Amino acid sequence: MSPAVKIGLIGCGRIAQLVHLDVLRRLPGAELVALADVDPRRRREASRRVPGTAAFADYHELLARPEVEAVVICLPHALHAEAAIAALQQGKHVYLEKPLATNLDDARRVLSAWRDTGVVGMIGFNYRFNALYQTVKQYIQEGKLGELVSVRSVFSAAPRALPAWKQQRQSGGGALLDLALHHIDLVRFVFEQEVCEVFAQLRSQRSEDDSAVLHLRLVDGLLVQSFFSLSAIEEDRFELYGTAGKLAVDRHRSFNVEITDPACAHRARLGRLGRRMWAALRGPYLWDKLLAPRREPSYRAALLQFVTAVRTNLAVRPNFQDGYRSLAVVAAAEQSARTGRMVALTGLGEEDSGGRAQTVRA
Repeated sequence: MSPAVKIGLIGCGRIAQLVHLDVLRRLPGAELVALADVDPRRRREASRRVPGTAAFADYHELLARPEVEAVVICLPHALHAEAAIAALQQGKHVYLEKPLATNLDDARRVLSAWRDTGVVGMIGFNYRFNALYQTVKQYIQEGKLGELVSVRSVFSAAPRALPAWKQQRQSGGGALLDLALHHIDLVRFVFEQEVCEVFAQLRSQRSEDDSAVLHLRLVDGLLVQSFFSLSAIEEDRFELYGTAGKLAVDRHRSFNVEITDPACAHRARLGRLGRRMWAALRGPYLWDKLLAPRREPSYRAALLQFVTAVRTNLAVRPNFQDGYRSLAVVAAAEQSARTGRMVALTGLGEEDSGGRAQTVRA
């Protein structure tokens, strides 16, 4: 295998300080050699935590450094597309935190710049690498729930002071881009099919579009109901209902996937608690979760997958096309919220277009 990949980190804000700096400086096969951020305070703090790295105010100077082989982009959402395109034009491998862009036109520009470059273009849907969701996918493939009936999900965050750019949709804020994209991608990942219809409602309380309710229909007819909010509590939960039982998983609280048999739903609470404790001790997630940055081991797993793909010259998922397809669902949701009608997505299987949305009567 090739030597360590020399990586530049573009954007040293909150998520980079919480996750990426610590992960990248310890990641096997990777060497963090450069940092870029317009804010001198953040730049100094990042340089202090990773001594010896070159630091730049302008990320274009970082991209011009020939020793930088790959970049991890953690900028405000509205800057994602331009930074990714600039990196691709310099021949750098790119790990881009979601979203791919804030609108589909810019997202198509990223796809156009990436296509046929031969470099790795990976989108930061890191929850795909969470052992809980991988187990959920395995159980679905094994048919443990029988025929699937419906899916319900919640992803919400406790209220906190938001930077100015996160308070307005035009600059990349809102619950759809911040939270819903993760669950939309997980739905595509777990069930291995696309969303074909969307109905959505949005609400603005503390910031623009900070809460959303989505009703999705997948290609095979499976219905998904989701709630997202930046103004509620810390919760990230999936519940799958099938003819043979119910599956539940909470990313924050679960140490293993819980399946309830329809025939034993009436059993005593103590018995359920005992089974949960035993499942936690047997689960593969316990120690990873306790030891991982911010208690979320999928950050490291996703970045390791990116570095491995760069070193081995192999294709990787989720890629920029996955980022586009999930963003297309968000665009359809926003169209539905404006019109009050169901929106159908068509053509998502086309490699060059990424699909179109069409309003239909609810």
